[in-house]
Amino acid sequence: MLKYQRTLRDRIRLEGIGLHTGYPVHMTLVPAPQDTGIRFRRTDLRNFEIEATRAHVAKVSYATTLMKKGVMISTVEHLLSTLYGLGIDNLFIDLDSMEVPILDGSGLRFIEKIEDVGIREQGALRRYIVILEPIEVRQGDKVAGVYPAPVPTATYIIDFKHNAIGRQEIQVELTPGSYRQEIGPARTFGFISDVEYLKRCGLIRGGSLDNAVVLDDSGIVNADLRFPDEFVRHKLLDLLGDISLVGYPIVGHLYAEKAGHAIHAALADHVVRQQEKYRISTIADMRPVMATRSAG
Repeated sequence: MLKYQRTLRDRIRLEGIGLHTGYPVHMTLVPAPQDTGIRFRRTDLRNFEIEATRAHVAKVSYATTLMKKGVMISTVEHLLSTLYGLGIDNLFIDLDSMEVPILDGSGLRFIEKIEDVGIREQGALRRYIVILEPIEVRQGDKVAGVYPAPVPTATYIIDFKHNAIGRQEIQVELTPGSYRQEIGPARTFGFISDVEYLKRCGLIRGGSLDNAVVLDDSGIVNADLRFPDEFVRHKLLDLLGDISLVGYPIVGHLYAEKAGHAIHAALADHVVRQQEKYRISTIADMRPVMATRSAG
């Protein structure tokens, strides 16, 4: 696990379109001082800031949207997942529209750009949420939870009737390296049968075969998969972006089955509210905290 807080070594500039709005957007990732956290700034609205925290989650239908005082930032989960997965704690995210660009539908472009400029370690110790007791959300056959574990790990299970997906499961120890190789490149996916309905709802106006894996009744329409189980890997990518909104990286075992943005957000909310079930610790004092809890 990482000992010190981290930010970027230099700015990163990106541009693209929003998946749901279809609007063009220019975005710049700006290094930030220690203890800043992750903050979005709407440059088209006098740099209005929205902190990437659970308190600002407004919508979780087909994407995660943050809102503060009526100002929104949509489809934040892929970028936030990448920052969480690579261990970046402090960053300003400047953009001139209301939606993060979808790029190729995964975290790969973000990863590549971050690797180009590099990551800078800062002087302050990194703080973690160390899970001491299970925290869980259930909605019918859907479940999301986080359980005590000595290192950050995650399990995700999906089960779709579509013959190109079926039941898939991934379990991985969460490190910057495993995120880069196993999770970040996995693309979002959708079904041709849902397209017209989503468009009537004002969604996926920027969707295309270039930024999603698309399926019809017979199989995959547009491209070869990057992984045989790319679908479940992308769901884990989404979970990490949504759970990052608790404010600190988690030391524990994240678990989700047949879940989605709504239950991810509900888990984040439960974590924030159930402070008696975890401690906020640095690596320097983490082992004594865990040992004391085990002895009790």
